[in-house]
Amino acid sequence: MTEPTTQKEATLAAIAAAHTLDALEELRVAALGKKGWVSLALKTLGAMPPEERQQAAPAIQAIRAEVTDALTARKNALEAAELEAQLANERLDLTLPAPEAARGSVHPVSQVMDELAEIFADMGFAVATGPEIEDDWHNFTALNMDESHPARAMHDTFYFPDGHGEGAAASSSEAVGPKGRMLLRTHTSPVQIRSMVAQGAPIRIIAPGRVYRSDSDATHTPMFHQVEGLVIDRDIHLGHLKWTLETFLKAFFERDDIVLRLRPSYFPFTEPSVEVDVGFEVVDGRRVLGGDGDAPGHGWMELLGSGMVNRRVIEFAGLDPDEWQGFAFGVGVDRLAMLKYGMDDLRAFFDGDVRWLNQYGFSHLDQPTLSAGVGARS
Repeated sequence: MTEPTTQKEATLAAIAAAHTLDALEELRVAALGKKGWVSLALKTLGAMPPEERQQAAPAIQAIRAEVTDALTARKNALEAAELEAQLANERLDLTLPAPEAARGSVHPVSQVMDELAEIFADMGFAVATGPEIEDDWHNFTALNMDESHPARAMHDTFYFPDGHGEGAAASSSEAVGPKGRMLLRTHTSPVQIRSMVAQGAPIRIIAPGRVYRSDSDATHTPMFHQVEGLVIDRDIHLGHLKWTLETFLKAFFERDDIVLRLRPSYFPFTEPSVEVDVGFEVVDGRRVLGGDGDAPGHGWMELLGSGMVNRRVIEFAGLDPDEWQGFAFGVGVDRLAMLKYGMDDLRAFFDGDVRWLNQYGFSHLDQPTLSAGVGARS
């Protein structure tokens, strides 16, 4: 045991004199590593007679424990000294702002949805929702679209195979008519029917949400977003409709010079029906809404469809059209976002390109309010 004892004394002295963690690690490997002198001494125990092993083993284990404790104590001392030196030499300016952490942004569609809800809430409208997987009755029949209407064609509408999607529509359809085939809703108008059936009249709602049509180009996608409005009450007329749309568009585009032009049109669910045009001018190659479309340098842009709710639709919803009447309108949320915030290609809304989202996305702090303006950008 003379040799391990001598090596122990030398190792303990070297440990006490070590000034760096790297030097201490070299001493640890030399003593306790796979080929260290303590490890080699332990391996000799297997070849010793039992009596000799009983005497040598405790001594070697004691040496190993003593070396291990010395290494741990010296390591703690060196680390503490290193930390003290670092604290003494480094300075942190607590007046500097913290680095901004990477975070996501609010999608323009979500931002515009919030803006719409804020504006219409100020006019007394509630937000209504409904299933995106609809039945034929709510999506077409209850909206006065007959069996030969082009919108019912397979090339315009995404139908489910027979027997699929039946559990997705609300059970209220059982009470008012047969379900028919299941499909992805082509507009949010079924929400109007479901709301009238469930709530009766009077009613004043907007129905924002995703809709689906078989169409795809720079200004159309198979899935897009739409908001529709419905007012059912007594003595409602087109003047109420025009005031509502004019008030909404002035608040949304944050301009007082919005001018509307109503043109006669046809929709099966409204009678009379009107297309709503908005005056605009071209500024730096971009259409900017505002001004009289008949003024020099201006023009008219078709923006949305609307009209007085057809008597048959009111009847389908279980209301008396001789007592109740109202108006409805619908506009694409994505298109509103494109016009207000200067976006050119609708397909970019759904590409998930982080660069595009960084350019057009909104901070989560940009909450729409009427008092501070509903848009975060002009």
